[in-house]
Amino acid sequence: MDRCVVLVDAGYLLGAAASLLAGEPARSRITVDHAALIQGLRERAEADTQQPLLRIYWFDGAPDRVPQPEHRRLRVMPRVTVRLGALTRSDGRWAQKGVDAAMHAELTELARNRACSDVVLVTGDGDLLPGLMSAKEHGVAVHLWAVQAADGDYNQSEDLVAEADERRVLDRAWITKAVRAKEIGGICAPPPVPRPEIAAILSAPLPEAALAASAERASEAQAAARNGAQATAEQDSGPPPGPGHRGVPTPKDLAALRGPGSQATQHPGPAAPANATLRWSSDKGWVERGGPLGEPAETASLPTLAQLTSAEQRWADREEDITTVGGDPFEVGQVFARRWMERLPETVHLQKLSTMYPRIPHRIDGELLRYAARFGLLAHKDDQIDEHDRYAIRAGFWREIDVRAAAEHVPLAE
Repeated sequence: MDRCVVLVDAGYLLGAAASLLAGEPARSRITVDHAALIQGLRERAEADTQQPLLRIYWFDGAPDRVPQPEHRRLRVMPRVTVRLGALTRSDGRWAQKGVDAAMHAELTELARNRACSDVVLVTGDGDLLPGLMSAKEHGVAVHLWAVQAADGDYNQSEDLVAEADERRVLDRAWITKAVRAKEIGGICAPPPVPRPEIAAILSAPLPEAALAASAERASEAQAAARNGAQATAEQDSGPPPGPGHRGVPTPKDLAALRGPGSQATQHPGPAAPANATLRWSSDKGWVERGGPLGEPAETASLPTLAQLTSAEQRWADREEDITTVGGDPFEVGQVFARRWMERLPETVHLQKLSTMYPRIPHRIDGELLRYAARFGLLAHKDDQIDEHDRYAIRAGFWREIDVRAAAEHVPLAE
């Protein structure tokens, strides 16, 4: 058949690109525009082989072979087939298992069935040498592509390079059309753009009751230290917060808050006011802690996105997540907020939410973070979303709320 096939070892391609652009092979250091990358591979393959493309096979690893967000986006693209091996963690590092074997099997099967006249291999692993030789014996021309090495040397098996019919290098100019470094240390990283929304959330004043509870705890800790605690414990407790101090309240502090217009209890503790609530999120849903405490009326009346979403909208959301949403934390927060606002039956809910800035009600915040987890923001972080990512997710949420509220003349709380 006079057509070409591209076999991509994603671990090699993206790892080498990260080394080139960010100085280390960690794929978390780069941002990839997969649509642009696939289009670039297709155009380059058809130009080099002078044959139309049959298909691009994307080989990658995934924990338990469960497709990650990037894999779900890739496998719905035209002429792209995703093949997943296992991704295992050993000594703090991730390693692919079964990817080379899958590439070898696909290469030899394509050649044996005469499914194509040319095969483009984007890999550097010498384990593919037997498959490459077998393909040549079946009359297939093998084109081997390398990613430009960061140190100017080879990043491919010498035997693999020697056996290929044609060799090409994907240089920095080609790579940066679809890949960029995330951090300022990356060669092609743009200057960071300040996000005042994140700073606003970090610096927003906390409820007076929470501050009072934090100050009281600090004072109690100091008293215990003076009464015989060790010197190290005394240093850890530090001085009590001043009037302008903005500490971070614990869940116990937040549980001691009264509703709007009420004063906090003088000694917050297990005896929380009747309309306070302490809720923890888990994989089993929301779990009540500390007794049958009711949820504040202003929070309970706000509908969640799940309650506002029909089955048809849920399907459309899934398609948009796969094909359009890139997974940047700030963008994820914006998408979630946009959907929530578009489906609100009454603008009074938007007005009510706006008065709570910068705190997102627990039910909606938990749903927001679970939605963000679908985009791989938990990957390689011990199943926890990074603190900065959480701020970015919530900042994106509030930015979208702010835009809509401004359009409807709904002021955000100061």
